[in-house]
Amino acid sequence: MESFIKSVLLDLKRKGLDLDNLVFILPSKRAGTFLKHHISEITDYTMFLPQILSIEEFVENLSGLKTIPNPELLFKLFKTYKALTPSDRQESFDQFSKWAQILLQDFNEIDRYLIDQGKIFDYLNAIKTLDHWSLEDNQTDLIKNHLNFWNQLKAYYIKYTDDFLSHKQGYQGLIYREATENLEPYIETSTKTHVFLGFNALNTSESLIIQGLLENYLALIYWDIDKIFIEDPIHDAGLFTRSHKTKWNYFKKNPFNWITSNYSENKHIEVIGIPKLVGQAKYIGHLLRQLKKQNPQLSSTAVVLGEENLLIPVLNSIPEEIERLNVTMGLPLKLIPLASLFQQLFSIHKTKSDVIYHVDIVNILSHPALYVLFDLDDGNEATHIINHIQNNNLIYLSSKELEGLAIHNKNVINLLFQSWDNKPTKAIASCLEIILLVKEQLNTDKTKHQLELEYLYRFYKLFNNLSDLNSTYDYLVSINALNTVFNELLSSETLDFKGEPLEGLQIMGMLESRVLDFETVIISSVNEGILPSGKTNNSFIPFDVKIENNLPTFKEKDAVYTYHFYRLLQRAKNVYILYNTEVDALKGGEKSRFITQLEIEGIHDIKHTIVAPEIPNYDASLEHISKTPLVIEQLKKVATKGFSPSSLTNYIRNPLDFYFEKILGVKQFEDVEEHIAANTLGSVIHNTLEDFYKPFEGHYIKIEDLKNFKTKVKSTVTKHFKDLYKEGDFTKGKNLIIFEIAQRYIVNFINTEIESLREGKELKIIAIEADENIEIDIEGLDFPVKLKGKVDRIDQLNGIIRVIDYKSGKVEQSKVEIVNWEDLTTDYDKYSKSFQILCYAYMMHKLKKIELPIEAGIISFKNLNNGFLKFGKKDSPKSRKKNPNITEETLDNFEIELKKLILEICNPNIDFIEKELK
Repeated sequence: MESFIKSVLLDLKRKGLDLDNLVFILPSKRAGTFLKHHISEITDYTMFLPQILSIEEFVENLSGLKTIPNPELLFKLFKTYKALTPSDRQESFDQFSKWAQILLQDFNEIDRYLIDQGKIFDYLNAIKTLDHWSLEDNQTDLIKNHLNFWNQLKAYYIKYTDDFLSHKQGYQGLIYREATENLEPYIETSTKTHVFLGFNALNTSESLIIQGLLENYLALIYWDIDKIFIEDPIHDAGLFTRSHKTKWNYFKKNPFNWITSNYSENKHIEVIGIPKLVGQAKYIGHLLRQLKKQNPQLSSTAVVLGEENLLIPVLNSIPEEIERLNVTMGLPLKLIPLASLFQQLFSIHKTKSDVIYHVDIVNILSHPALYVLFDLDDGNEATHIINHIQNNNLIYLSSKELEGLAIHNKNVINLLFQSWDNKPTKAIASCLEIILLVKEQLNTDKTKHQLELEYLYRFYKLFNNLSDLNSTYDYLVSINALNTVFNELLSSETLDFKGEPLEGLQIMGMLESRVLDFETVIISSVNEGILPSGKTNNSFIPFDVKIENNLPTFKEKDAVYTYHFYRLLQRAKNVYILYNTEVDALKGGEKSRFITQLEIEGIHDIKHTIVAPEIPNYDASLEHISKTPLVIEQLKKVATKGFSPSSLTNYIRNPLDFYFEKILGVKQFEDVEEHIAANTLGSVIHNTLEDFYKPFEGHYIKIEDLKNFKTKVKSTVTKHFKDLYKEGDFTKGKNLIIFEIAQRYIVNFINTEIESLREGKELKIIAIEADENIEIDIEGLDFPVKLKGKVDRIDQLNGIIRVIDYKSGKVEQSKVEIVNWEDLTTDYDKYSKSFQILCYAYMMHKLKKIELPIEAGIISFKNLNNGFLKFGKKDSPKSRKKNPNITEETLDNFEIELKKLILEICNPNIDFIEKELK
């Protein structure tokens, strides 16, 4: 394959032109590297390298103006805005910047296309005035301000451009307009031949400059267009070249170079549909591994990314065996991990609050970039602070409270969380100091942290840039304004890669591929809305006004990408086109019209494939964990310490949960309890009732005692909430509701007790929160086994002893009934409540603290109307009769099932087998 650039150079050589006296002008800087390489290939003598410029550099030289960076353009426009807008109608900088970027784009287009400024601004003002025309004289302030804005556009433009020109500076559009003005003097003094190669879409300014040089025999131009595209009157890939060929006077007398016929040559084209971006990245890695077998150096191979977000996933998916590669596109700073840290800092400091939300604190302290700042010999101080916040339910903290939690790194905590007082200078200084502190830590091992140090350097430059802009213009009067400019810089600034520009694999964006040719091309994200981008209209200029003034619309922008797409295919032999099949993605699911067009053309055989990630066939069987000697040893320790009813029902529910909790000691992660959890509510109710009833153990309760309890409900509940909920706030919101519910539950319960006594019943308290354990003799086990538990309440009502378990949730009567004893240890949902209360009754009986027969059951605070829910044995599931008395026979039957369960748990030959949860 002979590339387009090499073909041009060979043609120039055939024409006998002296290469070192030429000026090469290219669409992008990137192509200049390849041009230099090809010049060295075709020359066999020593020569000075010809001047090689991008079109932007050439036009800037021609204009005599200096390009100003984008962020500074915004500040200069705000300066103009303030000078021409009455102070009572002025917006703040952060509000202004939301629409000013669009205005800058419109100024650019008006100037690049050499539109009569006065005419178009007057026309736009007239349109808007007509839109709001009314017979009524009185217009609202909103309409007045709106019309004033359009009326002022012309004045903004004139002052803005005059200020630039007086300082020999400009934005891109103004530079193009000035370059056109300077063309005639340049033609008169220029002696070199200008070679324009690889251009397609030209703005009016570029078109006039190139035509002027061509007609004065100071230039040659080489187009790169295939006859399939230029001869088809409706093919968008040839939209611009067809126009140039027919409208430029130069081509009426001179040949149109070049129309090629490479596209119709035989090509291997595959269209591959893959779900999601990461799927495309992984498949690109797979493709490269296959291609490397045929082409070990991957020479003349390019990966062209339709979306910049795909760069990092693709770099992570490149096979390790690929050693030589070059990344042409820069990595946007917004995609660098360090960006999220500063965005989180801006997020907490731009809100006017004396306290900081715990989630924001945890996100910042756990950020990987800051981890090194908190390292200690015995751990990490950031982790200690996070644990303290979670253990104490600290939902909001002030910077002073955070400083108090830090022992060794108070200065770092202050830098991160101390208020920036809405002062951008303080914010910038804090961010720069954070960067320097992290850098100091990473410098201890530079080779290990090269990438992180490069990230820090780029952000150090970015904040210095912000500092310079702020000191020069002083428009950043708030953190919000600073954040706006920071985000603008994040989007526009990139981290550049180093690589082998002429060897191995090339990774680039679509625009970087201009003028370049590759034998093997992989193009990603070929979806509607990406390639092409579709109908986007970030402009104040209406569509019909653009048409009238020959300004580009979405149609022309789509045609630009159509040309780039097809030009990549022109000389390629192997083409792999990837698109996202995921229909719920924001930009995906519908393959690009480019793919449909390829199919309809019928020039090439297109191979279609839908690819899905390889999902390993996991055995659907439930997990088994063998009881190794170590597991048995741990089981013996658990048995000696004692099985609780809740741990046994946990085993019934799922043996694996029992294994993780009791054998491995895995605890459930405890996050900050923003809203009072159900278990906390239950504990408060239990503890409050314990405080009330504990002093009456062994005594009869009277109505006066219960009335006295009611007077203490609020103070006692408050005390226990403070103990259990730590420093969490329960004085407002959902927590206040739960606090009131806890009081209501307890008062309602006491009222039921009062009603019972008023009916003439006698109530004696035997035990409250009795924490007991017993040893069980189990045949077949050669180690001690204990059963332990805390019984909420044992009382005697009218001579009947009751073992009671409190439940703050809702429990139905059916949950404390049983038909077959064998079922007791099989179904957690149906029988766990019965199992627990029978455990308590069994323990109390063995300890001889109760005499049979007794009753056992549950008091459900969410179901108090049903009273004491007694355990009962039924003869059949449909039977309405049940026996609520717990006798020796009842407990003997329970003991059999209890021992069988413990034997199963301790049996080394029975694995812990996962249960399929319903």
